[in-house]
Amino acid sequence: MLIVTGGAGFIGSHLVDRLIEDGKEVLVIDDFSTGKRKNLNNQAKLWCSGGGLQDYFRFPVKGPVETIFHLAAKARIQPSFEQPKETYDANSTNTVIALEMARHYKARLIYAGSSTADDDVFLNPYAYTKWLGEQHCKLYQKHYGVEGAIARFYNVYGPRQIEKGPFSTVIGIFERQWREGKPLTITGNGKQRRDFTYVDDIVSGLIAMSQENWNFIKFPLGSGKSYTINEVAAMFKAPTEYIPARPGEAQSTHATIRSTKRTLGWEPVHNLADYVAGVIQ
Repeated sequence: MLIVTGGAGFIGSHLVDRLIEDGKEVLVIDDFSTGKRKNLNNQAKLWCSGGGLQDYFRFPVKGPVETIFHLAAKARIQPSFEQPKETYDANSTNTVIALEMARHYKARLIYAGSSTADDDVFLNPYAYTKWLGEQHCKLYQKHYGVEGAIARFYNVYGPRQIEKGPFSTVIGIFERQWREGKPLTITGNGKQRRDFTYVDDIVSGLIAMSQENWNFIKFPLGSGKSYTINEVAAMFKAPTEYIPARPGEAQSTHATIRSTKRTLGWEPVHNLADYVAGVIQ
């Protein structure tokens, strides 16, 4: 049995699909705060945790559990300023709970970290809580023998990405605005750089990480190439509109993936320009 927390979300649902295709038995844990029921693979089992992972004492299966992929999180910067406690509970406390589950099942845990931890972790509550999750993993490895690895995601895009609301992604927003014939809204001057990674490449990296114990070392999962937001908007060949910069956002993210490629035998195979070209054709 494999467990995927956040398995009805954007990235989690793609991971579940791949695991099912590989013939695995999968349990999804999700409270549908951002995940969607339509994303669920009907061959996966579901444990709908109304109180989030914080009712973890109700261990959802008797076991054995091989790996827990912990993807559940409140995964955006701006909402974390408005809801710091909720962000802490979702991203830090729930990671401890996932580690408790791993300890209970003697399972490996793959933690979905964030590229925001590359920069100043005090830049925003989201970055800090995701970084804290990494520290919890290291603590559980040292004192309780829980094994696993930490993935750092870099601006994931692709089918099922969130396009509306506070948890939407920049590529999701641009796609929606392009479809609706609206100007693409660019925050600040648009010179901030981001490394964008296709969701299937992320899934391949997560699965590769789950094959061995890694003492919770970090694996950056990015494309290894960054674009300015202005450059991304230009790919859509649409009018643009500049809006005020937002607090707490890093000026640049760029994944250094040489060690990830060498250690995991993993290689990102998709690129953003081809994806956008397919969207607007």
